[in-house]
Amino acid sequence: MSDEQVIIIGAGPCGLAAAIELQAVGLNPLIIEKQNVVHSISQYPTYMNFFSTPLNLEIADIPFTTANEKPSRLEALNYYRNVALRRNVRINAYETVKAVEPQGDGSFLLHSSNRNGETRQYRADAVIVATGYFDHPNLLGIPGEDMDKVTHFFREAHPYTGMKVAIIGGSNSAIDAALELERVGASVTVVYRGENYSSSIKPWVRPGFEGLVGKGRIDMRFASRIVAIGPGSVTIEHAGEREELANDFVLALTGFRPDRAFLNSFGVTMEDEGYPTFDDETMESNVPGVYLAGVVASRHQANEIFIESGRFHGRKIAAHLLETGRIRKAR
Repeated sequence: MSDEQVIIIGAGPCGLAAAIELQAVGLNPLIIEKQNVVHSISQYPTYMNFFSTPLNLEIADIPFTTANEKPSRLEALNYYRNVALRRNVRINAYETVKAVEPQGDGSFLLHSSNRNGETRQYRADAVIVATGYFDHPNLLGIPGEDMDKVTHFFREAHPYTGMKVAIIGGSNSAIDAALELERVGASVTVVYRGENYSSSIKPWVRPGFEGLVGKGRIDMRFASRIVAIGPGSVTIEHAGEREELANDFVLALTGFRPDRAFLNSFGVTMEDEGYPTFDDETMESNVPGVYLAGVVASRHQANEIFIESGRFHGRKIAAHLLETGRIRKAR
């Protein structure tokens, strides 16, 4: 069994930032990440650019340089990977924490397994959950949702050339995907519950999108929802009426949620709104010694702009750990 001061679950930008803040106060945290470093960013659309400037995405006081006003996905991957290497952050990649067990002395016992099925155990004085949302999409609960033609992630448009694609959602991700798909010759239908366009759509994108809808090049369905998905069709409901459309693929861009079952398993409670209980000043959850960092603590703003504020969560956590004296043993 490995004895650790602090274990951070998740090696996204905010998990890395937390580790480096802990290093700055003399601690030596271990990150356990079930995929690769900044896996969530590697899942973003291949040619995506961030909304945020490089300055607002920096961590560890290491400059994020780019020739462009807004950095690309590839630049972000390079940046965060190099930060982790330069700061010698300890990361066990491709290892999944299966359970966190609070102990009677206030410490935690963690059980994990790696990609080869080998199991490991750790004891830690404190645990930081920085897992994000992006492995847990909001499911629709409709027939056919588990078919191979349905995905909750949009990577790039090319595979959909000439295909009939239904996009579920009306946020920026849905609008951006629809625009890229239209450019490669896909037949695009956007199905959105709202009565009108979302106010969150980027203002420089909306006019072009509305123009394509007006020209009939994108089929926009307001106040509508997909109620069934079949091998070659989708069924759309609007104002109590149902219509079946020919369909090849469905992009269910319906957002994501925290892994409630995992958090609940070691005592972290959920607020009525669906996000975990935590103190904004310290980032400590209702379980003493368990902290939240990054998107998992974003409440209703789980998107890339949250890196801007989530990167500072580690500073709050480090200060609170020093104040409480929870880290008791030298490692």
